[in-house]
Amino acid sequence: MDSAVKDIEFLARSEHRIAALEALTDGRRDRQDLCAVTGASSPTIGRLVSDFENRCWIVRDGPYYELTPLGAFVIDRFLRLRDGMVIGQKLREVWQWLPREMEGFSVEFFADATVSYPGPSYPYQPIERVNQLIKSTDSIRGLGTTMYKSGNLEAFCQRIIEGMEVEYIYSLPVLQAIVAWNPELTAQVLACENCTILLHDNLPDGNRCGLSIMDDCIGICGHNSETSQLKAVIDTESPEARDWAEDVYEKYRCEARPFDEDELLVANSSVRDDRLAVEPS
Repeated sequence: MDSAVKDIEFLARSEHRIAALEALTDGRRDRQDLCAVTGASSPTIGRLVSDFENRCWIVRDGPYYELTPLGAFVIDRFLRLRDGMVIGQKLREVWQWLPREMEGFSVEFFADATVSYPGPSYPYQPIERVNQLIKSTDSIRGLGTTMYKSGNLEAFCQRIIEGMEVEYIYSLPVLQAIVAWNPELTAQVLACENCTILLHDNLPDGNRCGLSIMDDCIGICGHNSETSQLKAVIDTESPEARDWAEDVYEKYRCEARPFDEDELLVANSSVRDDRLAVEPS
């Protein structure tokens, strides 16, 4: 194991070594080619290819060098590790809001994601990102808790009134909270023919995040389960991420039931009765 780690260190310590092996994945190269793609001097390339030959990663054919099957395997695995570390760094600040119960989720889907979270100098970045996404799409489907703050809800409702096609799956408590935020505006929205609301009693990651599918991207919105504060927005145009999101959405859409205004009224009435029961007369 120690010798394997040393080979990892051997590559990781030198950008020239990584660049040379990566260039060789596209085909054989001579020393001049390797100097050009790496920016290294000819003596450096000479030492570099000698080290590679000693490890059986490359072979020489006249003036050209090419990867051996072993070398191709090594650089493929190394680049995958490097790419994984890049994704890990990107998502480090928002890891706690990544899905855990949405079947099929993979961090790899979000390699090219845009990540927005409240920084120390500007706490409104995720709210603004959600509004940008809402304004840039003509349709949206989703499930769970994605928009809870008034700034996002106002933009969301306004886009629906303007004609944005919406189909959303909520839990009853979340829908109650949204309606309570602005009963008049939400009543207007719920009456729109382009707005379809469904209910589900067991949505995945209900206390962590929600999922949205828009025209050009999919997004995950993470919330603080106690304060409902928007903590992170992770959106991507990745086709793999979209396929995953579509599968998740369709699974819960098939299980969901149509929104019934009477059910919401009964639930709100029960909440009021419970409050009366504990309040002193």
